[in-house]
Amino acid sequence: MAKAKTIYSCTECGAQSPKWQGQCPQCGAWNTLVESVAAPAPTRFANVAGARSTVRALASVDARETPRTPTGVEEFDRVLGGGLVSGGVILLGGDPGIGKSTLLLQASALLGAAHPVLYVTGEESVEQVAMRAQRLGLVNAPVSMLAEVQLEAIVAAIDAQQPAFVVIDSIQTLYTEALTSAPGSVAQVRECAAQLTRVAKQRGVGILFVGHVTKEGAIAGPRVLEHIVDTVLYFEGDTHSSFRLVRAIKNRFGAANELGVFAMTERGLRGVNNPSALFLSHHSEAVAGSAIVATLEGSRPLLVEVQALVDPVAGASPRRLAVGIDAQRLALLLAVLHRHGGVEVAGYDVFVNAVGGVRIDEPAADLAVLMAVASSIKNKPLHDKTLVFGEVGLAGEIRPVQRGVDRIREAAKLGFKTAVVPVANKPKQSIDGITLRTVERVDDAMAMLRE
Repeated sequence: MAKAKTIYSCTECGAQSPKWQGQCPQCGAWNTLVESVAAPAPTRFANVAGARSTVRALASVDARETPRTPTGVEEFDRVLGGGLVSGGVILLGGDPGIGKSTLLLQASALLGAAHPVLYVTGEESVEQVAMRAQRLGLVNAPVSMLAEVQLEAIVAAIDAQQPAFVVIDSIQTLYTEALTSAPGSVAQVRECAAQLTRVAKQRGVGILFVGHVTKEGAIAGPRVLEHIVDTVLYFEGDTHSSFRLVRAIKNRFGAANELGVFAMTERGLRGVNNPSALFLSHHSEAVAGSAIVATLEGSRPLLVEVQALVDPVAGASPRRLAVGIDAQRLALLLAVLHRHGGVEVAGYDVFVNAVGGVRIDEPAADLAVLMAVASSIKNKPLHDKTLVFGEVGLAGEIRPVQRGVDRIREAAKLGFKTAVVPVANKPKQSIDGITLRTVERVDDAMAMLRE
C-alpha cells in the first residue's frame, strides 16, 4: 500500500510546503507550518469543474441595492449594515462561552418566523441546543435542526430543505471526504468554507459561520478563511462582565468597524439602547485624572471615559501602561505633553485606561489622554460634564477629527455642558445646551486646567 503523501500548511496564510520549515516561505510567520495529508488533486474540485462564468462589460451590469433581511436583533442588524443578505457569508468569531451560539440561536428563532432557517450544530447535540433554547424562552422557535459535521451531508440537507438562511456551528468541526486530513486542520477549514461559500452564491442562501479563536484572539484556521467570507464579526468583552461587544472587521455589504452592544441576561443577549452610558463612570463629583472622549464606532458616536493615574516612580525606571489605548501612542503623547505643554512626567509612573473594556484606535482620543494625565499630575479635575476630543500633532497642534458635530450632539444629548474641541471642529451653528471651548495647541488645553 502506498504511503500517504504529507504536506505542511501555514496556519496564517494557507501556503503549502513539501517539508517542514521554521518560517513560512510565503508570509514569513514563524512556527506556523502544520502537517496534514495531501488530498488527491482530481477529486478536490470535481463538483465545481463544470462551473463556468461568462465575460460581461461593466456598463452592462445592473447595479442595484442589495435587499436585506432584518434578523430582529436590532444591534446585530446594525453591525451587519441593516440585516442579512441572500447569498452572503458571515463569520462570527469570539472566545469560548462569550455568547456566539446564543446570539445566532436568537437570530435564527426570529428569522424562522418569516423564512426557513436551518441550524447545523457540529459541537453539540440537538438536545443540548434545545436545552439552550428552553433557557432563552425559544422552545417553539420555527427552526430546523441538524447535528452533522460531514460537508457533503450538510450540502445535501440544504438542497433538500431549501432554507433561506443556514447557521454552521462551527466551521472548524466540519470535514469533507475529498480530503483525508482531520477536522479543524488548515486544509479542511479552507475547503469546507470555500465549498459552502460556493453553495451560498449559487443557491442564494445566506450562511453564518461560527469560528473558533486562538489564544491570541485571532480566528483559528487559515487567514484565507477571513478573505473567503463577505463579513467578519468579532465578539469582544470580558466573560466576567455582563456586557458584550460585536464588532464588524470586514463587511462587503455595509460599513466596517460598526459596533453592536449587548447585555447578557438570563433570557440571552439584549441590545443596549444607550451604550455611551456603559462606558461612563458615575462619580458623585468631578475627580482628577478623568476625561470624557467622543469616539466613533462605525456610524455611531460613543462616549468613553479615559482615566489616568500618575504616581511618583517606585522603581528604577518609570512605567507606562495603557489599557484600551495603544501603548506606543501613549509614549508619543507624553513626549508632546512635556515639550509643548510644559508638564514633566519623567519621574512618574503613568497608567491610562479606557473604561468598560472598549478599545480606542482613532487619534480623536489624543487630547483626552493628555488632559487626563495632566489632570492627574496636577490633582485638578476637569469641569464636570466636559467632553474632550482632538488629534494631537508632534508640533503641539490640535488637529480636527471627522464628524465633530455628531460627537458634540451625542454629548449634548447625554447632558454634557462643555466641549473642548479643535478650532476647525467648531460647528457653524451653536448646539443647544452645550458650551464650546476651542483649542489650537496643547498649551491652550493645559491653560484650561490652570483656570
